Amino acid sequence: MTSTLNALDVTPLSGRIGAVVSGVTLSGDLSEATLTALEEALYTHKVIFFRGQDHLDDTAHEEFARRLGHPVSHPTVPSADGRYIFELDATKGVRANQWHTDVTFVPAYPKASILRALEIPARGGDTIWANTAAAYNDLPLPLRTLADSLHAVHSNDYDYAERIAHRPSGADAEVAKLYRKVFVSTTFRTEHPVVRVHPVTGERTLLLGNFVQRLAGLPTADSRALIDLFQRYVERPENLVRWRWQVGDVAIWDNRATQHYAVDDYGDQPRVVRRITLDGDVPAGVDGFRSTLLAPAEPPRVPGLVPADELEREGL
Repeated sequence: MTSTLNALDVTPLSGRIGAVVSGVTLSGDLSEATLTALEEALYTHKVIFFRGQDHLDDTAHEEFARRLGHPVSHPTVPSADGRYIFELDATKGVRANQWHTDVTFVPAYPKASILRALEIPARGGDTIWANTAAAYNDLPLPLRTLADSLHAVHSNDYDYAERIAHRPSGADAEVAKLYRKVFVSTTFRTEHPVVRVHPVTGERTLLLGNFVQRLAGLPTADSRALIDLFQRYVERPENLVRWRWQVGDVAIWDNRATQHYAVDDYGDQPRVVRRITLDGDVPAGVDGFRSTLLAPAEPPRVPGLVPADELEREGL
């Protein structure tokens, strides 16, 4: 495939992950050539950043997202101002300060996420991304062989926004409690391969993060020890990039080849970001195992489990 990256102004931020793309105004009107170049940059660098996208509102955010794929809503949390917008508002206790890949508690979890910054703390509030393909490549051969053979059960039956350094109080605490209740209103459990094969790049990536409950077929203690062992490779400094947000920034990441962590170091300062996720595929492991929904037995027909376009055809 001929590279289209020379059509963009791309500045890598580290040796293994992250790049800033300059000179592009994100919108639903971008040319096919620009979109192709953006996708190539995404798969090459895993997460790409754009400054100065203040023109985007929820509608324009969604229009741009539709050019990259099919938007999907969160499986349990209602959207904010737009149908496919998922808002993370720190004042409501929504602080994703654990390593995770978005929505891995469903089988066809999102292929990519598009996050824009609306309100940012004066100090702190950075986000860190990790390259899970590089993490897999860092594993010694015996650990790769082991990881290739393992499956993990992922669930939303705990809230990654619950374990936070900053605990809301008063009315904010009640809002956070309600959010937690909504987040687990339907409990999902999905069995994924620990190593998935990326459908575009062919890379092997570690599919872990803090929605993982346990490794299938292993005692609890052994399961936890192995999860922690593999996760340490994900979190190695060589595999990370850290982004200092400004209002109007946009980050797009390959959700099939990354984990991320929102650093909770800003106390009571406001932090509001909004995300749209794009419908993904059912992962396949090295041995051909396909991710499987374990619960609920009959998943509800809600936005987030099927592509947005299919929901619209059915009038949902």
